[in-house]
Amino acid sequence: MEKGEGKRIVLIGPAYPYRGGIAHFLESTHHALVKRGHSVTVVTFSRQYPSLLFPGKTQFEEEQRAVHWSDNRLIDSINPLSWYNSARFIIDQKPDVVLFNYWLPFFGPAYGVIARQLKKKGISVLGLVHNAIPHEPRPGDTVLSRFFLRQCQGVILMSESVERDLAHLGIKSPQKRVGHPVYSLFGEPVPRAEARRHLGIPQGIPVALFFGFIRRYKGLHVLLDSLPEVIARQPEIRLVVAGESYEDASVYVDQIKREQMTDHVDLHIDYIPVDRVKLYFSAANVVVQPYVSATQSGVAQIAYHFDRPLIVTDVGGLAEFVPHEVAGLVVPPNDAKALADSVSRFFSDSLESKLIEGVQKEKKKYSWDRLCEAVEQFI
Repeated sequence: MEKGEGKRIVLIGPAYPYRGGIAHFLESTHHALVKRGHSVTVVTFSRQYPSLLFPGKTQFEEEQRAVHWSDNRLIDSINPLSWYNSARFIIDQKPDVVLFNYWLPFFGPAYGVIARQLKKKGISVLGLVHNAIPHEPRPGDTVLSRFFLRQCQGVILMSESVERDLAHLGIKSPQKRVGHPVYSLFGEPVPRAEARRHLGIPQGIPVALFFGFIRRYKGLHVLLDSLPEVIARQPEIRLVVAGESYEDASVYVDQIKREQMTDHVDLHIDYIPVDRVKLYFSAANVVVQPYVSATQSGVAQIAYHFDRPLIVTDVGGLAEFVPHEVAGLVVPPNDAKALADSVSRFFSDSLESKLIEGVQKEKKKYSWDRLCEAVEQFI
């Protein structure tokens, strides 16, 4: 594709007012493609998950935000009639390419049927694959993922881990790997003192942040296991846990009380609205991602936007994105002792300034233009 030659592109996936990382990713992709001169239509869900299957409080953002597109809420994930209607709508747009954001096998049937209808009309289908195999696998995942992914004439992925999963599934279509771009839709950093005042965090103490939806694979339990040793070395340490729990949070509350860590853990167990995300990252010295399994993580890209170093486990693509001793520290997964050592060392060795410099250099590699270029190359 010639530079500056705008194309008709349809983006499929969750979009505002749906909330969460994939919706944020789609919004940012839309802005980047439009900025490069493309005409972009968003097709999203009329029903994303049936209420009985959704683990959180609500699937929707509660605050009103201005978005810069008119979305088309057409796809009902469990109504096949809507899949064919959605395909007809997309065909009527006469797109040059349709880009599906894919992250869960649950959407494999809907996506696969729509993609197959588009291909019959000669419309190019690309998969932007966040996860090929989910973090918490269930029976049938492989079949459902293959059903959709085999319809894709090209795949864009963002980590070596997803590349391996696609190979395991036997997906042969052409692939392009692009590092997950750095988010910018959460606003600019605020002064640390101001952020801490808003959140009720004392000034001048070391603060670590665990951010995002709470699920077992994200390893909050490992971080809490490590915390008593960290407290012994850093008596003023404060851990801020910010995000809605998709499991029984009482397990964590009980552990905090049992280990007498109440004065060291601030629990903000609720969905964090877009306009408040900057407060949490600006207040923290370091972001900790103790994941037990992963592909890549949007949390790391938010941390990069706010120039926050990270402590991550060596799972999925996290270590690809956060080079050890450059932009953060990398530890083995499921190892509370190693995690405690790294968190303690971050503060005792005063690594923050050095690692911030590394973050500022590393994040230049992860632009939305690179993702757009991958789409354009497929076109």
